[in-house]
Amino acid sequence: MYPLPLDAPLPARPAATDPEPEPPCSALTLPTNLRSRVPGGLRRLVPARSAATARRLRLTLTLLPLLLLGVWAAVDWRTVYDGATRLISADPRWLLAGVLFTALCSVAAAFVRQGAVPERLPPGQLIATQFAAGAAGHALPGNIGAHAVVLRFLRGRGIPLPRATASLALYSAVKPVAKTLVILAFLVAFPGTLKLTELLPRGETLALAGAITGVSLAAVVTLITTVRPLRQPLIGGLRTALTDTRVVHSRPVRALALWGGAAAFPLCQGAVVASVGTSLGLPLSWPQMVFAYLVASTAAGAVPAPGGLGPVDAALVFTLVAFGAPAAVATTTVIGYRVLTVWLPLLPGALVLSALVRAKVL
Repeated sequence: MYPLPLDAPLPARPAATDPEPEPPCSALTLPTNLRSRVPGGLRRLVPARSAATARRLRLTLTLLPLLLLGVWAAVDWRTVYDGATRLISADPRWLLAGVLFTALCSVAAAFVRQGAVPERLPPGQLIATQFAAGAAGHALPGNIGAHAVVLRFLRGRGIPLPRATASLALYSAVKPVAKTLVILAFLVAFPGTLKLTELLPRGETLALAGAITGVSLAAVVTLITTVRPLRQPLIGGLRTALTDTRVVHSRPVRALALWGGAAAFPLCQGAVVASVGTSLGLPLSWPQMVFAYLVASTAAGAVPAPGGLGPVDAALVFTLVAFGAPAAVATTTVIGYRVLTVWLPLLPGALVLSALVRAKVL
């Protein structure tokens, strides 16, 4: 290397270039700062960020609902076949009314979702997301699948994760309160029609339910007070939820959508039961059939079954029989209710879910 003359210009330094923006990470990839903290054994299991990984993830999420639908149909095919066979003799006009009330359930749930957030959500995408969430909610217990779909939708609309989670908590808290108010309204409006005394559990059952509730609350309080890493996130989430609750209830339109949708949802579900029962000639009035659903879903709602399948069905058959319906017709009514609310919208809901994933709405 030869020395430069004194009057020679200094070599130009390379121009500083801005680093290329990192591609957005998908749901199954980790950011660089978090990936470096993962142990080497687990780091190899986490795929690196790339466009091909994002495409594979999107394709997997698109096909997953259809796969779950096929598995569920294979496991519970006998129930669907028996229900469809018995419903052949039903009045098709009332079954069509049941289909209409089933569609209104998604609209009512969309009102509750909108009322739980201060921001305005696009109505079309919200209803489509809620319809798809209904299919996802039947695949996992405790409505976890539906909440996951709605959470992805809210995050895609720019709502921060704490506030989106707080809206899910508000949604879950308002629905049972509204259902309880609807039950009380039925008791006031139809005092002689509803045989509430025949539906009340015995003292042993009430004592067992009270003991389970008390133990559950004590376990939650103990967990929060003793485990410090859980205390701070829970307190922060509670503050966020209270703030958004005050904001929502300060706007009459949001409050009306929240509580009106929460009250309309169980009424639409009960109307499906009443429509199917009327189509089969069930010897009960509409208030009795709707009230039977309200009571059965409230009593069995604590059991974390996928979509309430199983416990709600058994409780609904018991309630209809307690009101004076024949056991065979009551069982067929419940099967028809499940066909209309679960199996009929499951395939369209799975297809809508796949379409929303491909359209990057979720």
